[in-house]
Amino acid sequence: MLKNQLFNPVFSELSPSSTLYINETVNAKWSQGEQVFHMGFGESRFDVHPILQRALAQHADKKSYLPARGLPPLCEQVATYYQTKLGIEFGAPQVMVGPGSKLLIYGLQTILDADLFLPTPSWVSYAPQATILGRRAHYISADIQDDYRLHPGALEEALLASDNPNKLLLLNSPNNPSGGALDAGLLQEVAGICRANDVIVLSDEIYFQLCFNRDSHISIASYYPEGTAVLGGLSKHLSLGGWRLGVALMPGSPLGEELMQRMVVFASETWSSVAAPVQYAALQAYGLSDEIEDYVRDCCNIHAIRTRHIRRGLQALGIHCCPVEGAFYIAANFDEFRAGLARKGVHTSSDLSRYLLQKHAIASLPGIDFGIAEQQLTLRLSTSYLDMESAADPDRIYQLYRRGADDEQLMAQQHHPVTAAALSTFAEFIASLEGDEQKL
Repeated sequence: MLKNQLFNPVFSELSPSSTLYINETVNAKWSQGEQVFHMGFGESRFDVHPILQRALAQHADKKSYLPARGLPPLCEQVATYYQTKLGIEFGAPQVMVGPGSKLLIYGLQTILDADLFLPTPSWVSYAPQATILGRRAHYISADIQDDYRLHPGALEEALLASDNPNKLLLLNSPNNPSGGALDAGLLQEVAGICRANDVIVLSDEIYFQLCFNRDSHISIASYYPEGTAVLGGLSKHLSLGGWRLGVALMPGSPLGEELMQRMVVFASETWSSVAAPVQYAALQAYGLSDEIEDYVRDCCNIHAIRTRHIRRGLQALGIHCCPVEGAFYIAANFDEFRAGLARKGVHTSSDLSRYLLQKHAIASLPGIDFGIAEQQLTLRLSTSYLDMESAADPDRIYQLYRRGADDEQLMAQQHHPVTAAALSTFAEFIASLEGDEQKL
């Protein structure tokens, strides 16, 4: 019989990714005929653009291994794409293609023997990756009353609290789970702190093409090019999560050259190379074609309309929601209703997430999964699935938008019945808490 001592004990401390787990849970409930408002999983549901569908089919015969760093013409294309989009000089030698940005981030954490520093809140997998590697993850303090804004002083305080001279800051803008974005002034300050303290930055910009103000995105690599690796991929703006193609752009410096050398070793000993047909098809995705760019713009606008509509609906119920500037997430805080929730046995964000699923069929994720203190009653709500549950829904909504429907028309109950029902269910939930107050 196998002994427990055979297993790495760190995996006894970790659970499966909460985002993937909630998605599997909701799908299981749907398969049993249960009604669930799926606000727990963030996945852009729009159709694969026909150009990309054809490109993948045309290259299905590409069966040979490709270089661990990526298909050379694709590396050239990615460098040009990011140089055009971000206004930062990139060259093909700085580009690595991997099976999703998630594994590229893990690879970079693996090759860097450093403590990890994360703004509060941060995506669910960053800290567990550090834990698997035996590294320490430090959350930078932030306050819900300040909409979890990253403050330079809090960053400096967190850096000083660590005795490890090797430090890695992982930024994500637009942010999952809050939908917020980092502005130029803040990024300049953060860049100065990182330069002064020899901090390496991983800038996860997977949502940068889903900035609601498309001209507003600025990368910290603009201010700290010698110490920043930029991460991205196809999953969000092109709805291609299942294609598993991510990119990393290393700093244009001796540090970047060292990172690339070690990442090539990591890639060659793990994933070998990303699927060849996907890499060849990605040449079209990064080709800056007007047709695909227009499609991305339209999808981004629809995400913005839907997410802002839902946020307004929640705010009208007295629920505090952080400002949303990109992606398809809302960080919603229920501290205002703490007394009523306590009478229902809800004291933590995990309690709240479970309660909403069990009693109101609303799937969400608790703030603790993103590094928020468990006593803060904050949830991450995704807007991407509502009224896009079936394969036909995304095109229906996309065509309605293309026919010129304005924001109000697009979000009308006849076109977004599930969204309307979800907001109505939240209203019933809040009314039940207020009803408890009146009974006392």
